[in-house]
Amino acid sequence: MHPYIEEKKEGIRIRTFSSETPEEELKWHWDEENRIVKPLAENDWLFQFDNELPFKIDRPISIEAGMIHRVIRGTTDLKVSIEIF
Repeated sequence: MHPYIEEKKEGIRIRTFSSETPEEELKWHWDEENRIVKPLAENDWLFQFDNELPFKIDRPISIEAGMIHRVIRGTTDLKVSIEIF
């Protein structure tokens, strides 16, 4: 089970994370494809690459395959689009 709800639309994925998602479900991980993650609404969640400081998810984020990363829960829901390339 994933900590988000996912929809697939026109070659992209839309993921919604609830503000009530348990912290232990938001684990460090890496993906097998390059991707761009774009926030679809204002939120207060954070994004963090391994060995870097977290930053607000308020702009597109380019994630290369194999890069370890995680999201840090905020007090709002998080809705993002994910384009895989």
